[in-house]
Amino acid sequence: MYLAEFLTVVVVHLLAVMSPGPDFVMICRNSVVHSRQAGVYSAVGLGLGIVVHVTYSLVGIGFVIAKSLLLFTLLKYVGAAYLIYLGYQCLRAPLLQPHPRDGHARGELGQWAALRMGFLTNVLNPKATLFFFALFTLVIHPQTPKGIQILYGLEMSVMTFVWFALVATLLSHQRIRMRFTSIQHQLERAFGVILVALAVKVALSVRP
Repeated sequence: MYLAEFLTVVVVHLLAVMSPGPDFVMICRNSVVHSRQAGVYSAVGLGLGIVVHVTYSLVGIGFVIAKSLLLFTLLKYVGAAYLIYLGYQCLRAPLLQPHPRDGHARGELGQWAALRMGFLTNVLNPKATLFFFALFTLVIHPQTPKGIQILYGLEMSVMTFVWFALVATLLSHQRIRMRFTSIQHQLERAFGVILVALAVKVALSVRP
């Protein structure tokens, strides 16, 4: 009965997840500059961030945020400030000497730090708030049982993790990492510039 709705949710969500944005840039940076572990744990954080979006959408808070100019503006500026913070950290990062055998720089980003970075990057993204508000009002029928909606949310959380974990695994492959070893410092600064640019874009975004 709900198969068509479920498939629609899957397709819409995957298209949103695969589109370039702060989540993708953060995963690329952590996977290439740091390690596969950093990228995968960041993906875990992104998946947990989806749980937060789904939860407030189910209880109706997403509607309040989407309709309240003050709350949306507050979330927008907090999210932009966090992206600027991440960008600043990239821009001022010291030159790390890679391990001679695999190109990994050691000891610069722990599991908890990577997970927290992924979680906050996702939760503080105002575009994600609007996406889930639209998803739970336009795609998912209001009469769909809460239990089914929770399953939709779990699927989106798992698929978010799976997609970004695949990206992290690919980008942290030894051959790919070794290609970036010589320009790792410049690459991190490039990620910093992109994150700051995304922050400006978020800060200037207008609620539809």
